[in-house]
Amino acid sequence: MIEPDFLKILGCPLHPDRPPFVQEGDYLVCTVEGHGFPVIEGIPHLLPEDVIPVEKLKELLVGKQ
Repeated sequence: MIEPDFLKILGCPLHPDRPPFVQEGDYLVCTVEGHGFPVIEGIPHLLPEDVIPVEKLKELLVGKQ
């Protein structure tokens, strides 16, 4: 899990307004667009090439349940 205080300062790098994330499992999910970024060994990977499209993220999250 990402520390709540750290999560509060992160913003989605793909959206000009830098909306906040919510953490769902091992992913940070953009609260505006719905795409996600992986959290690997506690480190968020927020580079544009790491983005997980909405539909793929939904598949990954359903698979974790």
